[in-house]
Amino acid sequence: MYKIKKMNAISDAIYKYLTPDKYQVDEGVGDYDGILVRSAKCYCDEFPETLLAIARAGAGVNNIPCSECAEKGIVVFNTPGANANGVKELVIAGILIASRNIIEATTWVQTLIGKGEDVLPLVEQGKQQFVGPEIEGKTLGVVGLGAIGVMVANAARALGMNVVGYDPYISVESAWGLDHAVERAHDLDAVLKHADYLTLHIPLLENTKSYIGAAETAKMKDGLVLLNFARNELVEYDALFAAFKSGKIARYVTDFPNDLLLGNKYAICIPHLGASTPEAEENCARMAARQLKDYLETGKIVNSVNYPNAVLPFTGKFRIAVIHQNISGMVGQITALLAESGANITDMVNKSKGDYAYTVINIDDAVSADTVAQISRIKGAIRTRTFSKE
Repeated sequence: MYKIKKMNAISDAIYKYLTPDKYQVDEGVGDYDGILVRSAKCYCDEFPETLLAIARAGAGVNNIPCSECAEKGIVVFNTPGANANGVKELVIAGILIASRNIIEATTWVQTLIGKGEDVLPLVEQGKQQFVGPEIEGKTLGVVGLGAIGVMVANAARALGMNVVGYDPYISVESAWGLDHAVERAHDLDAVLKHADYLTLHIPLLENTKSYIGAAETAKMKDGLVLLNFARNELVEYDALFAAFKSGKIARYVTDFPNDLLLGNKYAICIPHLGASTPEAEENCARMAARQLKDYLETGKIVNSVNYPNAVLPFTGKFRIAVIHQNISGMVGQITALLAESGANITDMVNKSKGDYAYTVINIDDAVSADTVAQISRIKGAIRTRTFSKE
């Protein structure tokens, strides 16, 4: 029986994978094998020795000490793309809200309460102050063409917008899913030069902090609408406010409100609703639970943020999986010990990511506990696990 600590309220969709015959899922369970979490903060010094994996039902992992987990052999998963449609719809709504002055207009019309038969005439007199452009034929710049960026680009094309996309690291899968009419930009400057609207869909890394700063706003067309549904720190606020004043940025639509933005007439603040749909919450829950189940039961790693992905069909009767440092000679030492024990290797995979690597080996028959212990004692080995079909 695997024990899973649930640190937030998570959709019951998890029980499709974490079935009660194999899993005990509880907020108060001790000596747990896995964690399911959404936004709760995880602290490495509180983890039991039994913890093997953490599955985050969402994309961001700022609440999880991923590096420290890697040192301890704890795999951290996230669920990229599970909430993509929910975010896409909110981005499109943000474009329309900013263009058509919808929030200001609906707020103003509430001031007509009690005007009786005069409401319609007053509406006709006052509506001119909220005139805004249509988005058809305008150019949307999409920075970051992952799961969300591709969906936003395609939806904007369907609404008649011209789309310019920029992503130097676009995956083959994303490229296949992108509307063929999306124009490819080779650098950010090319996007800034043409965009009437600019939406950000990139991760927060050291080199993406303040990604939109003074140098970038200076290259924008006047009156640009900037949308940020990715991460708050991607936009440098001094540059943003200067762009408001100069007219470079007409509106800033963001899912990350803060005290600097609230009350600013150029800012439209949405209370972090990107993934707040029942569909997105279920998708994230299902993906997180499935990834956790696959890793605990077979050692399969997909969508890990601190270790490499490694997928190997479980052929044979026995499997050994080793998380280790990404150093020379590790695989040779592991296979040498297996050969000495008389084990017959039927298949294997070795993948690396930064300082860490993961080796999964299928074997015809089980090996002795002594052999497993010897592998665990190899210098550079972090965590060794075995799996059996019997």
